[in-house]
Amino acid sequence: MQVGFPHIQTVVKIWRESTAYKTDEKEICYYLSSEPFDRRTPEQWLELVRGHWGDVEIRNHWKKDAILLEDKTRSRNPTMVGALAMLRNTLLFMHKEQEEHETLPGFVEAIAANGNNAFSMLTRRY
Repeated sequence: MQVGFPHIQTVVKIWRESTAYKTDEKEICYYLSSEPFDRRTPEQWLELVRGHWGDVEIRNHWKKDAILLEDKTRSRNPTMVGALAMLRNTLLFMHKEQEEHETLPGFVEAIAANGNNAFSMLTRRY
């Protein structure tokens, strides 16, 4: 299969079935990799895909929802929703780059308490 990306060596095709929300949804998903196909078994490719999406869920989505209350945003204005999403992503990045506050809630509280700290972090070169 040709995909037109210069560094792609493998296209993984996975048939997925979902029973979430009491619907039987079936779909085909494609995943691209720069690794040669024979570097992994089919089971290892499947494990890699599952691990990636599980990590994304824990690393980003859960933090945005449970700590930064992303799902409580009720605006239907796409510009506002996009701007808030970008701010949340920036906050996650800044938390990861700093070492003073171990927890995200502690970091958010510190930023909220002193806006100068937030400004200095935004203007800092990473």
